[in-house]
Amino acid sequence: MHPAFSVILFTTLSGAGYGLLLWAGGLILLPALQGRAPAHGAVVVLWGMLLVLGLMLTTAGLLSSMLHLGKPMRAWRAFSQWRTSWLSREGVFAVLTAIVVLALLALIGAAMLGHALPSLGMIAPVLAAIMLLLALCTIVSTAMIYASLKPIPAWRHPLVVPVYLVFAVFTGWLVLMTLVNWSVLSDEALGVIVLVTFALALIAGTLKLAYWYRIDRQPLGATRGDAVGLPGREVGVFERPHTQDNYLNREMGFVVARKHARPLRAISLALFALVPAVAAWLAWANPDWAGPVFTLATLLALVGVLVERWLFFAQARHLVTLYY
Repeated sequence: MHPAFSVILFTTLSGAGYGLLLWAGGLILLPALQGRAPAHGAVVVLWGMLLVLGLMLTTAGLLSSMLHLGKPMRAWRAFSQWRTSWLSREGVFAVLTAIVVLALLALIGAAMLGHALPSLGMIAPVLAAIMLLLALCTIVSTAMIYASLKPIPAWRHPLVVPVYLVFAVFTGWLVLMTLVNWSVLSDEALGVIVLVTFALALIAGTLKLAYWYRIDRQPLGATRGDAVGLPGREVGVFERPHTQDNYLNREMGFVVARKHARPLRAISLALFALVPAVAAWLAWANPDWAGPVFTLATLLALVGVLVERWLFFAQARHLVTLYY
């Protein structure tokens, strides 16, 4: 498949944004789950920062996804097919998530002005739980847009949805860590952060390696004979169906050579998994470096995810290419 940069940017930014909203929802829910008093002061400010940044990332991602549309002004029609289309469901869940985030921000703003402190401890956890669920549904819907396409075996793989979820959680975590003031954390908290970063990097890297290994050995599931209505027969191509390139050749027949894919995979893996793990260790060893180190690591990790998403499209072979 031909990689559209707008879609690659969309899945990267929105994944990080919804992952950040997942972590924000968890932090807002934590005091209520532990039976502690509602948070206040700097903690509430941190909640607001996470929600604003998550909303900005998801909105930027969704807007970038419209750049590859022929008529962006008609994008609203996609919402009408939510019963059958994962794309429509993604849009519906994205809008609902944004509404809940705005409601939470309004509540937090009122609390910071001293007008809604009692309701912060009662309403905020409920809204956070709803936001967390909607963000999770949005991520799954985005992954299912591709995982539901039967003509593309590489996208029908069972690891596609877990990879999207793990990458969202991981990139959201990295963005969260760039906002944390490491110098005020205890050694125990620093150790937990490093372990979580290592664990997420290991899970993301392992899942992606497993996915790459499987698709390299995955058959298309059909032959050229099946494509032309002669199943079970060896069919050769006497001449091309078209005298020049067409839409199918350009969009569905795009391929990247394995000799180019391997170094790109290594670069992607190093950027999204190895770099954050090294950054976490450096930040733990010297908390004064944590801010710039984790900021740089997060940016490099997002570049690694961009490369991974480019490969996700470029290495996906559509069954229509059997005609050619």
